[in-house]
Amino acid sequence: MTTSRENPAATTSTDYWACSSRPLVGLFFVAPMLVAYEGGLLLLGPQAMRNGADAWLRHGLEQLGFGQYFLLPLLTCGVLLAWHHLQRESWHVSVPLLPGMLLESVVLSLVLLLLAHLQGSLLAFVGAVPCSVPAGEGASPGQFVAFLGAGIYEELLFRLMLLPLVAVVLKAAGATPRTSLIGAVVATSMLFAAAHYRFEFSLGTIAFATVLGEPFEWTSFLFRSAAGVFFSLVFLYRGFGIAAGTHAFYDILVSLL
Repeated sequence: MTTSRENPAATTSTDYWACSSRPLVGLFFVAPMLVAYEGGLLLLGPQAMRNGADAWLRHGLEQLGFGQYFLLPLLTCGVLLAWHHLQRESWHVSVPLLPGMLLESVVLSLVLLLLAHLQGSLLAFVGAVPCSVPAGEGASPGQFVAFLGAGIYEELLFRLMLLPLVAVVLKAAGATPRTSLIGAVVATSMLFAAAHYRFEFSLGTIAFATVLGEPFEWTSFLFRSAAGVFFSLVFLYRGFGIAAGTHAFYDILVSLL
């Protein structure tokens, strides 16, 4: 694996759009976020806010008998490296790409924030909801750490893992490639939105309840579903790194504003 510190002017716009979407470059981009999140949790101790997707993934690993603390971040790195290998991409990473990816993530998070305000204004206009953005919950250090975890692990779970899986299932069921991809984007976006709420339901003798999240509310569910579609499109066209960065910066911006 090699890195390059060549002059940024030598990297053309075509090179940027192609190279910045590669899984290996995405791993280099999210690595500081991953270290800050996992390290922040250790420093904050028991009162630290662990991201929901992180908790679910860890619980799944524990059910399989793998409870080692650092296994999940290592698996995250391993999945991105394996994806990069399967794509037969170059193992060269150009360091000047990373500031551009940071800027792109911030710009895309601002676009999503604007879309949130527009949706809120539209719903307020028709009398459905006050004009507001589904909000963060403050700006404490622990919450900033949790936002980084949301960017990484929610994108890992809903976009990198579930979106391709649902698309494959739909295609196996007879859907065309285009229809299966659209169906996967819609289904995983709604699942992503639903994961932010508490639910209780039962089927016969089987009862299920979630303890994480907030009470269900339709208008915020609609926005989060739309945000899931937005993150899915970013993931499909710009790769995992930009999707994770956009997600994290959006959550941070909402908490600050």
